[in-house]
This record gives sequence, C-alpha cells and structure tokens, in this order.
Amino acid sequence: MGCNIEIKARARDFESQQTRVKALTGDEGQYLSQCDTFFLVPDGRLKIREFSDGTGELIYYRRDNTPGPRESHYSISKTSSPASLKQVIAKVLPVSGQVVKDRWLYLDGPTRIHFDRVKGLGDFIELEVVLESSLQGFGDGEQIAKGWMEKLQISAEDLSAEAYIDLLSIQ
Repeated sequence: MGCNIEIKARARDFESQQTRVKALTGDEGQYLSQCDTFFLVPDGRLKIREFSDGTGELIYYRRDNTPGPRESHYSISKTSSPASLKQVIAKVLPVSGQVVKDRWLYLDGPTRIHFDRVKGLGDFIELEVVLESSLQGFGDGEQIAKGWMEKLQISAEDLSAEAYIDLLSIQ
C-alpha cells in the first residue's frame, strides 16, 4: 500500500497560483478530465476514476478528515475498462456519489500538485507528497507540503478536511 502526505485547500487565486507552480517547477502540467464514482465501504473510500481517454483506475484509500497535512494510505489498480468495472462493483456495493473535475497535474520531485475545478464546488489545490521509502516519514512529507503551502500562499483558513465527495454531500 502506498503512502503520501496530502493537503487540500480552496484556491484563492487559481490562475496566479497555477502560474506560480509552472514557474517554480518548470512543468507545463498535464490536463486531465476525471469522473470519480464512489462506493460505500465499511472503512476508507473506494472509487473508480474514469479518464476522458476511456482508461481508469480503481482506487482505495484511508485518511483522517483533518485540515492540515495528513497521511493517506492508498492502493491503485489501473484498468482499460473502468465503465464495466464500475457496473460490476455497483452490483455489490452501493454508489455514494460522483465527483467530476478538471485537473491540472504538476510534478516536483515526490510532490504531485493538483489544480482542480470541481463541478458544484469550485477551485481547489491538492498537494500529495509521495513517501517513497521507509527512510521518509510523516515529518519529511509534512515539511515538503508546508513548503509548498508557503510558496503558493495557502493559509490555514484555506485548508479543507473533507474529501470532495463529502463536501458535495453537505451542500
């Protein structure tokens, strides 16, 4: 199971923060159109992510709903037929909702920086610092995430504890 340190925050100025990331990373980014279908499970979250090119991923993850940098444990399985996989899973597990988003992905070392336009919610920034070995711990990932928060002028008030699916359900 993989592990990362992540934060989610409302974007105060989506375009200027995105321009800043491009300048700092030298990465023009990758655009992704995503539709995540969530299923009710007893522990953690399970979703099928469908990409516009017809591929997808089955993703299971567990993390606390806390606003600051937090540990997330995940497993990902790629699929070439996410629609049929979603149909099979939906026969066994209830669907809890969908999240539709446009995502721009930037990479900097172990950090995945996402700029998300989420249908029904607005603009967000997610940071995921992938912990690649037993030599890296929570403190290392937290330090990197906080550094990016400072570079992007993300304040504590901008942070969101909930997953997009949770935010959509409380609207």
